[in-house]
Amino acid sequence: MKTQRNQRRIVAAAVCAALTLGLAGGAYAQASDVTGGTTTDESSAGNANGGGLPQIQHQGDVSFVSGGVGLDESKALQQAQSQWPLSMRFTGPGSDFLADVHVRIVDAHDGNVLTATSRGPYMLVRLRPGRYTVHAQYKDNDQTKAVTIPAKGTAKAAFYWNTQ
Repeated sequence: MKTQRNQRRIVAAAVCAALTLGLAGGAYAQASDVTGGTTTDESSAGNANGGGLPQIQHQGDVSFVSGGVGLDESKALQQAQSQWPLSMRFTGPGSDFLADVHVRIVDAHDGNVLTATSRGPYMLVRLRPGRYTVHAQYKDNDQTKAVTIPAKGTAKAAFYWNTQ
């Protein structure tokens, strides 16, 4: 009887400690301005960006996010466009949304800035102001667009593939 009471107390203490650590960890993440999770977690579930925005990923000093397959994610990405210097959209016939678009962005000196695959029809990229060339490939079809990122404001690039 005494052993059962001790076991219950130990279990209760362990649960209490786990909850306290969980809450403290969440408070720390909020206080330290942590955005997103790791770049290995590519889902939007449980993501600190909130509002359905997919994980923010980093490549060098460039940040990017892509997705928009689901309605929540699509709306979140569209609403976030004004906070990102470059927003891209990938569509096909009948305004069908496309995913798995291979994107390569090079600067004015032909230096590779970003190489990534879009997980959905929207990709937002945080770039420094300047001139860039975006190379987008869907299946075997390549497209290239020149974009200029202004010091203030945003740039948009829409890619359309007539795939049948």
